[in-house]
Order: sequence, then C-alpha cells, then structure tokens
Amino acid sequence: MVVDTLNNAHKYYNLHPSFAKAFEFLNQNDLANLTEGVTETPEGLKVIVNTANGKTEELSLSKFECHDKNIDIQVCVKGQETYGWKPREKCATPNGDYNPDKDVRFFSDTPDMFFQLTDGQFAVFFPEDVHAPMIGEGEIKKVVIKVKI
Repeated sequence: MVVDTLNNAHKYYNLHPSFAKAFEFLNQNDLANLTEGVTETPEGLKVIVNTANGKTEELSLSKFECHDKNIDIQVCVKGQETYGWKPREKCATPNGDYNPDKDVRFFSDTPDMFFQLTDGQFAVFFPEDVHAPMIGEGEIKKVVIKVKI
C-alpha cells in the first residue's frame, strides 16, 4: 500500500507500467468536476467517479475487500474518507467466494489499522491490501482508477 498526495505522484510512476498514465490523468483533470460514473481511458484504465455519503465502520467492514487482477488508486477529491486496512496474508476469514466478474473477494477479519484521506490525497491498494473504504460522515467524492495487473 502507498499513501501520499497527488503532488508526489511522480515518485510512484515506476511501480507499474500504467501508473504514469493513471497519475497524469489525475493531475491533468479537474477532479472536482469529473462526471460521475465509469469510463475507460485509451490506455485501458478504468476510471470510477463517485460521490456518496460516508458509511459507518461496521457497514464498510461488511465489504472488507481486495482484488486479484487490479490495483486500485483511490483519490479523495472532497471530504474526509477513512479506510480500514490489513495485509491479505493475515486475513483468515473469507466472506463468500471470489467474484471474477467484479474482481473482488471479501473477508470478515478486523483491520490492523485505520487511516484517513482528505482532498488531494491518495492510496494505492495492491492485491495484497485488504481495504474497507468510504468510512466517514457527510459527502465524500472520490476517483478510483483500476489498473490491470
């Protein structure tokens, strides 16, 4: 997992061949005014723009998730978003089967830690990172870029 600000995104370009394009997209667009929904870039990145009210910790942890075929770059555009996190290797309680269509698997484990993102901060979640997003109060706007592995 990586947590940082978009101002430092260039430091992570070498972590994956598509990261430079993903972070360039984030830095070259007015994220506050992106249209809600899902789009794909010419480089094959899936961009998800979502605005919703924050969830309770309990509700978010009911979908404590990770992915097998994608890396998530999650950017807080507006609000304060709290995440739960735990390394997959320490998760012992699956919550259902892997869904290959949505590339998601869930766990019923307890996070090892919680952290917060605010405007212009991001987290990168690799397949090893089980995460529970959208914990918070009030409206949260975020952009998620799915990077295929």
